[in-house]
Amino acid sequence: MMMRILSAVALCLALTGATQAAASCYVNRPGVDISFGVKVGGTFTEADRNEFYMLRLRGMGVDATSVEMWGGCVRAFVRKPGGGEEMQLFHPQSLERVG
Repeated sequence: MMMRILSAVALCLALTGATQAAASCYVNRPGVDISFGVKVGGTFTEADRNEFYMLRLRGMGVDATSVEMWGGCVRAFVRKPGGGEEMQLFHPQSLERVG
């Protein structure tokens, strides 16, 4: 019985953390945000956007194996130095880690 309670509490804590991280992805980061009204070519597909974020993260030194938008955040699966992977969340504008 105690193990079930502990499992339920751990699940609630994990979901609460992910929800808080996702909510922070919708907040604009301080600083200057410049955009231009020039459009060349078609729109980006989801795969194009994921590839763009993966290249930016790798350029920042994050060893991402896959990247996708998830709940307003950029979700990346990142290789850990000791082996295996872990999920990390990043803000889509600044790519600051949020979770």
